[in-house]
Amino acid sequence: MTTIGILGAGRVGTNLADKLASSGHQVVLGRRSPKEQTGAPARGTVTGVSFADHRTTARTADIVINATPGDSSLDRLTDLRAELAGKILVDVSNATMDAADGLPGALCYPGSSLAERLQAALPDTRVVKTLNTMLFTVMTAPESLATPPTAYVSGNDGHAKKTVTDMLGDLGWRPAWIEDLGDITTARATEAMILLVPHILRRHGFQPFAVSLAR
Repeated sequence: MTTIGILGAGRVGTNLADKLASSGHQVVLGRRSPKEQTGAPARGTVTGVSFADHRTTARTADIVINATPGDSSLDRLTDLRAELAGKILVDVSNATMDAADGLPGALCYPGSSLAERLQAALPDTRVVKTLNTMLFTVMTAPESLATPPTAYVSGNDGHAKKTVTDMLGDLGWRPAWIEDLGDITTARATEAMILLVPHILRRHGFQPFAVSLAR
């Protein structure tokens, strides 16, 4: 059984925690405030989810998922460099500056990506980018869409990507729906897809969607 640590206890983090725990993984949900650790469990949590601070979560997990806000992820995770050494870091965040209406606006790292910055800042960690091109509910229920969605995968380490692909299977992703784009530099393409999202949300609201390949 794999221990998966999730940094970030918002909608994305708790959604992933519930599904991964129900799939048989031991899940640690990392919260920033120690006081929050003794609070009520997140909505829908199941047996197999425990709570800890970010540093403990990163240190004790086999795989760590970054579900923190992308515009502050680099600083937060760089501070955990020692704890993340030797680990697989799955980055599902997008680094943007908010537009006037609070929706994603300009990219924080134009010409680069959050995933690339994380890999450069954490050389002893194997960073894999995925699941950042969809509404968070689709991450754990890809079958809910009428059209098969795509989960793009970017990373420098082939074994790490295989491990993450297996984890995607536990989230409900079929092999045909997973697209390995190549090394970590390809993450700048999927992160740029976030620029489509606010326009979709303004027109249709927060309905499940994914930016996918049509074949």
